[in-house]
Amino acid sequence: MNAEPGKALTCEFQHLRKDWYWMFLFGVLLVTCGTVAVVLPALTAVAAMMVLGVALMIAGTATLVHTFWAGKWSGLLLQLLVGVIYLMAGFLIFDTPVQAARVMTLFVTALFIVVGAYRLLAAMMVRFPHWGWALLNGAITLLLGLVIYRHFPQSAVWVLGLLLGLELLLHGWMWIMMSLKVYKAPA
Repeated sequence: MNAEPGKALTCEFQHLRKDWYWMFLFGVLLVTCGTVAVVLPALTAVAAMMVLGVALMIAGTATLVHTFWAGKWSGLLLQLLVGVIYLMAGFLIFDTPVQAARVMTLFVTALFIVVGAYRLLAAMMVRFPHWGWALLNGAITLLLGLVIYRHFPQSAVWVLGLLLGLELLLHGWMWIMMSLKVYKAPA
């Protein structure tokens, strides 16, 4: 283990300093994409489902090719089944991206409700340091899940695109801020 983590971090920042602008441009790209996603959430949701469909079709095809390429082995039947399922799921999602977005929105809604309730209970029962933040996080997550569910199926049109857009925006700003910190690091 490194005895001086501060020194290691300084060396890392000095190393990154010469190419700080690439990190900055990456952040700007993410913020731009995130802004588009927030402004056009329905289009973003459909596009995300189509990309997921294509990725599953590619994975399914690759799995099937690999299955036959590997020849006889004990996992052949299972791999064949996995490849077919990937391929079928990919075609279904790609052919019906709006319906896929609805299903995915239900999954996200269920996740928010279950995770939010769990965080609320865990924070109240365990009372670990700063448990109030976990309580607030759980309450907001649970509330978001209930709001999305309450407005379903209309919420399916905008929820995935908005969530993806917010993730891209926040991640982009993180890269921009980090690149500026790297740029200002002592030489």
